[in-house]
Amino acid sequence: MSPIDLGLPAFISDAERRERLERLRASLDAQGLAGLLLGSSKSLQYFTGLHWHASERLLGALITPTALHYIVPGFEQSRVETLPHLPGEIAVWQEEESPADLVRRIIGANGTLALDDALPLAIYHPLATAFGQERLVDGGPVIRDIRIVKSAAEIAIIQHAMTITLEVHKRAHAQMAPGVPASDIVRFIDREHRALAGSGSTFCIVSFGTATSLPHGADGDQVLCEGDAILVDTGTRIDGYHSDLTRTYMLGEATPDFARAWAIEREAQQAVFDAARIGAPCHSLDDAARAVLVRHGLGPDYSLPGLPHRAGHGLGLEIHEHPYIVRGNTLPLRAGMVFSNEPMVVFPDRFGIRLEDHIHMTETGPTWFTEPAPGPTRPVA
Repeated sequence: MSPIDLGLPAFISDAERRERLERLRASLDAQGLAGLLLGSSKSLQYFTGLHWHASERLLGALITPTALHYIVPGFEQSRVETLPHLPGEIAVWQEEESPADLVRRIIGANGTLALDDALPLAIYHPLATAFGQERLVDGGPVIRDIRIVKSAAEIAIIQHAMTITLEVHKRAHAQMAPGVPASDIVRFIDREHRALAGSGSTFCIVSFGTATSLPHGADGDQVLCEGDAILVDTGTRIDGYHSDLTRTYMLGEATPDFARAWAIEREAQQAVFDAARIGAPCHSLDDAARAVLVRHGLGPDYSLPGLPHRAGHGLGLEIHEHPYIVRGNTLPLRAGMVFSNEPMVVFPDRFGIRLEDHIHMTETGPTWFTEPAPGPTRPVA
């Protein structure tokens, strides 16, 4: 299998980014905001196509109702000019200058500036000095309201990434045998992601035995022993968009305790899917998972044995983003939302079981990106 065999989807176009900018500008105008300052964040990539790793220097974009300005350190200008990005004026600041003063000059003496909620405090404080805190507001809600609904192109890219990672899970399962170190499987998964996706694993957790009861894995290497539970959580990126899939299983015949726990986990995962309806509050999906566990004598709440964390998280250009499927989140589900379904069940010092697939919401309800695992010894159908 190769990227060609999988049918590589079209990447995000400049036309789509321009449409995103127009929606952002309409929101700024509706709220009476003079502009939005993006840092070197995923939102910079989302709206402009420019990808830049954050540092102590401000490199970002200032979006106003009528213009797009890139705020760039002088010595980085030539580099920025070579990278993909929507056309816009490059406003340069030199090493002895304050980029906050540059932003203020562009915005003008009046007007309120919304800030990317991913901007670090080291950049916020000079802005607060230049503008005054009363002229700065949290731009996170403005950004989230646009990014939280995925386009057909975004969903196609995520689907492609998920399909690749599911195939990698299948191949990793075939490599499992007593005596294999977890580090060997991690390297194998990275190689397979590179072969199929053209980029390696963005992360990879491989846990055996009692280490599976630690949601994000244990320190150090482990060796698979006969009868161990196996947990593999990994993903890659396509055009910046993430995949993220977890499978938990045993080799050969599952022990009765593991098989029972696995069935509870799968029931909880299905309950999340069944609760996912347009207009349903995000917390109702988490509630549905916990109700399953309580019926089986687990929990309640975050008590163990039970579910120690939220039931899911949004996914896109970031591995964890809105919407969060968590208690107290009243945000209603909308068509185009993408989120994980992973109500992990933990039995301390014994094993943990996490089955993680992702959902995207359509006008008629939820759709799986990948089919859930079929059984406690079969991670992939």
